[in-house]
Amino acid sequence: MSFSLTDFDLAEMLRCGLDLRRETKECGSMEDAAVSIVRYFHHAFRDPKTDQRECALVRFYKTHPFGGLESELKSFATEAMGGREPWDAMKCLVLMGTAGEEAAWNSRHLSRGHRAIPLPSVGMVEQAPMIAQLVRQLGLDIEQVVEPRADVVGELGGKTYNVFFVPHALGSSAIPAQDEFVRKYGIKSVIGCGGIHLTGDLYAAILFSRVEVSQVSADRFRNIALDLKLCIAPFRDDRVFASDVGLTAA
Repeated sequence: MSFSLTDFDLAEMLRCGLDLRRETKECGSMEDAAVSIVRYFHHAFRDPKTDQRECALVRFYKTHPFGGLESELKSFATEAMGGREPWDAMKCLVLMGTAGEEAAWNSRHLSRGHRAIPLPSVGMVEQAPMIAQLVRQLGLDIEQVVEPRADVVGELGGKTYNVFFVPHALGSSAIPAQDEFVRKYGIKSVIGCGGIHLTGDLYAAILFSRVEVSQVSADRFRNIALDLKLCIAPFRDDRVFASDVGLTAA
């Protein structure tokens, strides 16, 4: 079943949530679930007249401590630190799943600049406008993402979140790479949803749409955020990456 971001009604929202839970039911890791989620979004949102996919790119991110990253991601994050030394507890925004119209957009391992983005301080996050706006529009403080406190994780986990919504991507300071991405691929709107996982980590799915997303459609993603939470809830720190499952089984 397909839906349109221009007119995402209540019945479609409910069906989308059911589909997401079905698609991720047999997944063995959060990475597997994230890949299923982005592929579903990329395939399901289509222009009702042309049947063309409405999203040029869909991505799923999660914050994760540097010390728990795979060696490849540690190297990527360390290089991005620009000479500063990372530490095990430092949060990184990790690309867990990606789906899009370019071949390189269909594997997190092929991403050139977003595989593991270090978040060493509130000040550093402020310098990344899309990440900062994502956090704030979800109703969180940047400090809660950079240094989550154990005593408030439960409270945050039960919170109902807003959506990250940029109705007009062209010219928006929140969306980088205006020429090589927004203009080149005709990105009209950007929408994201997510929240705080039981581990205290932020998770979010972000859709880069080639059609204008209405405010009503965007608001529906508040409920989709809860469906995403259910999809990834079973996966704790020992089942984040697909490789973790193999190590556990061994």
